[in-house]
Amino acid sequence: MEFISDVMGAVELLSLMENGKISAVEYAAELSVKVSESGGLNAIQSFDKDSLMKKAMDADQKRQHGTGGILCGLPFIAKDNLNSTDFPTTAGTNSLMGHTTSSNAGAIDDLLKEDAILGAKASMHELAFGITSNNAVTGPVRNPVNMDKIPGGSSGGTAAAVGRGIFPIGLGTDTGGSCRIPAALCGVVGFRPSTGRYSSEGVVPISHTRDTVGTIARNVSDISLFDGVLSGNTFKKIEPFLDGITLGIPKEVFFDNLESEVEKVIQTQLSILEKSGILLKEISMAEIWSHNEAFGFPVALYEVMKDLPAYLEKYVANVNFAKLVSGIGSPDVAGVFASQMGTDAIPEAVYNEAINTHRPAMINIYNKVFSDNGLNGIVFPTTPLTARDIGEDETVDLNGTKVPTFPTYIRNTDLGSNIGAPGISLPCSGETSLPIGIEIDGLPDQDQKLLSLANTIEMMLTS
Repeated sequence: MEFISDVMGAVELLSLMENGKISAVEYAAELSVKVSESGGLNAIQSFDKDSLMKKAMDADQKRQHGTGGILCGLPFIAKDNLNSTDFPTTAGTNSLMGHTTSSNAGAIDDLLKEDAILGAKASMHELAFGITSNNAVTGPVRNPVNMDKIPGGSSGGTAAAVGRGIFPIGLGTDTGGSCRIPAALCGVVGFRPSTGRYSSEGVVPISHTRDTVGTIARNVSDISLFDGVLSGNTFKKIEPFLDGITLGIPKEVFFDNLESEVEKVIQTQLSILEKSGILLKEISMAEIWSHNEAFGFPVALYEVMKDLPAYLEKYVANVNFAKLVSGIGSPDVAGVFASQMGTDAIPEAVYNEAINTHRPAMINIYNKVFSDNGLNGIVFPTTPLTARDIGEDETVDLNGTKVPTFPTYIRNTDLGSNIGAPGISLPCSGETSLPIGIEIDGLPDQDQKLLSLANTIEMMLTS
């Protein structure tokens, strides 16, 4: 069945609504059919057709009276670890099934104030602690390009729903790559803003130092549209990056041991960018990696043991931390929490050193590399490999060797998370057996510059 909305992004949809070419009700009706036909994907955790249609009718009336916000009538999907009053917020775990909060997450409220419509909650990796979205409690989310493959995670449901064309745009969260990795594996755009740019209120947490709400969409303009609302800036049409562009190509880590197809496709993309006038400059950040290793996992593991109980105390009075942990169904997630319950727990001294020594060192090194080389961004493969089969939660094959699944997939996205830098994954152009992402990272708190740069690069890669 063909739909008007099959290849429509958020900006395009809003333009058509504004010009009377399609109504919110018409779009919502098509969306409802798509949801009903997509059950095998397992991207949707909660959906209510009647509620969606009512909200769409209200949006059409607001638009007719000229009282609608800039997102009036636009449906979006939100990862199921963002609080919502209309749907349960489960984080994909047993103890929170059916639980509905009395307030929305701050990011959801920001979108609703501009009359966007929360259309559904998205399936996810349990408690956001993984990159496969193979959830033993709610079932595996499947890749929209190949249903036998993982969609990435932990925001796998959002990426799969956008990749399949069910929703034009959605919210995820990103702690170590959880918006960018599934975007790369599902062939869409995934954006992690600078840490602190968007509200973190009402999000089931892992790490307040590393967590952020992020967006997944079909193009950079749509990402920029949501960024304007979520960051409190007035949205303006994104402008091309007009100055000369210099991108850094890191010599260490990012390009190591790539799957052969990823290597080939990424080099083709870089060649396109170079022929389009971008200066590609080899850079070194060798000294940053020891700090990164001492920071990433210790901070996430230490903070989740504080931040998650605090969330439960504030929002879920009838579920304490012990009950939540005992109800975890996914073996990989259960193992993470079990490791922090005994003598292997991250010591406070290690955490303090990570925060006070290693993070400042990383930020200084990163900023200096940018300034010394006149960089506008760094560019690299979002993941070293394409999507693997569902069920390969512990190890995957990479160039004939079994490697650990989680650290391999987050290898390239982790650094940006740890220093709070913005990063965006774009789908690579050309024919590939499975989607491949190319990521551009910028300097912390220079998100609009990165989005302008990404918009220009997107045009180069798709022209």
